[in-house]
Amino acid sequence: MQHNYSVQSIRNIGRGIALGLVLLATAPLAATAQLVDDRNPGSTRLPDLRRSTSAQFPQDSLGTSVAPTRAVDPSVYTSEEYLLGPGDVVQVDFFNVPELSGQFQVLPNGTINLPQMGSVPVRGRTLAMTEQAVSAKAASILRYPVVTVGLERARPITVAIAGEVTSPGTYTLRPGDGTTAGTIPSLTETLRLAQGVTQSADLSIIEIRRPNSAGRGVNVVTVNLWDLVNRGDINQDLRLRDGDSVFVPPSSGIDPEVAWQMSDMAFATPPDRPMQISIMGEVNRPGPYTLTGESFRNSAGNTVSLQVPTITRAIQTAGGITQAADVRKIVLKRTTRTGPGQELTVDFWKLLKEGDFKQDVALQDGDTIEIQKVSELNDSDITEVASASFSPDEINVMVAGEVDRPGQVQLPPNTPLNQALLAAGGFNERARKGKVTLLRLNPNGSVTKKKIDVDLSADVNSEQNPAMRNGDSLFVDRSTFSTAGEVIRGVTAPFTGIWNMLRLLGNGLDN
Repeated sequence: MQHNYSVQSIRNIGRGIALGLVLLATAPLAATAQLVDDRNPGSTRLPDLRRSTSAQFPQDSLGTSVAPTRAVDPSVYTSEEYLLGPGDVVQVDFFNVPELSGQFQVLPNGTINLPQMGSVPVRGRTLAMTEQAVSAKAASILRYPVVTVGLERARPITVAIAGEVTSPGTYTLRPGDGTTAGTIPSLTETLRLAQGVTQSADLSIIEIRRPNSAGRGVNVVTVNLWDLVNRGDINQDLRLRDGDSVFVPPSSGIDPEVAWQMSDMAFATPPDRPMQISIMGEVNRPGPYTLTGESFRNSAGNTVSLQVPTITRAIQTAGGITQAADVRKIVLKRTTRTGPGQELTVDFWKLLKEGDFKQDVALQDGDTIEIQKVSELNDSDITEVASASFSPDEINVMVAGEVDRPGQVQLPPNTPLNQALLAAGGFNERARKGKVTLLRLNPNGSVTKKKIDVDLSADVNSEQNPAMRNGDSLFVDRSTFSTAGEVIRGVTAPFTGIWNMLRLLGNGLDN
């Protein structure tokens, strides 16, 4: 059979074959785009990874009502899921067609302008979806377009941060603002811009509210930064998108071990940031104080680290504990931004006897420390506590009576009675050197009076040479001989005066 085809017919057949090849080549991309586009709250393609959490993002923190949400595994939100918008710069490469390749900025209308092809809408599309759109556009001038699209420079994004961070609020993040230059900011980088998480934060259930690509409601992404810290799970350090809202919930209570871990994290509150704390009860100077991190230096004198202020640092700043302090019951009270207050009782006796440094909890802004009064003092406990770093460096003891320099003397803690007497100059010639009287004020307000048989050669002991406590008073009596001598001198003084007068008159008569 003989067929006669016109030139136009042959051209039409060729175009049909080319179009079919293009459709076959782009079919996998279209399937991928359909899968990405289906990631919305109504989709059944992704497994339901909802986690039950005790803390939810506060509804009134955003001031808007939202559609029902679902929790999504953070690992599905890779850099491929980034949605393009005005201000982004993309790199478009055409295989074997360098004259069409280059960097293109997304315009305010959400398009990019490609040479010889015109504008291509990309707002709200992922990079894979953008590749599909550019390939379809290029099919008008290329027979088999092979296109790759990459994010060259991310646009500034605006995110909201609420909950247990030092400076909650809205932040506009630009590539390079505290982040790796040219990349999309991560969650931990953004937390650092908000001056870090507080000690009250629960890092295991940080919630990120993210508008979905379909524009219907939001997805709630729950991340566990403890998995990042303890296991190096980088998927937990999510890359944020424009419009994300981050909520850091409060923990259920204060865990001393967790507090020490959090103080060393890169996204914790900076240790050199001033904090306001209050200290009450049995310290020498109760009241509010401003504390900053303590510097540690190497042998060359260079600062090598900063440590967050702790309870002992606060007590030292307040002049140390009093002798009536109950170091087994030091109460730390902490406020949270979005939950109830927290409270923890620490035992500094364990710190002294067992070296349990976790009792010395790291502080945060707004903490209150209450040191209660002990009901009963134990001499051995008092001696042990007096030498601790959170006790005063000096104690005040009053020495009165027959010493060379009566008055108040300042002594190191646990100074024995003998050294207190020597600090006041020792006994004078009128002193009764065998005994002194010790007056001691007790925590219940009573005063103990005790006669001490002094032995200047004795070691420290509770009977003859007890250790002094802050506020003790010593009184040295006059000796009996000195007292009797003064009485005799008082009685014979008139006769002595007459005798002297007669002696003077006698000398005058002789002359």
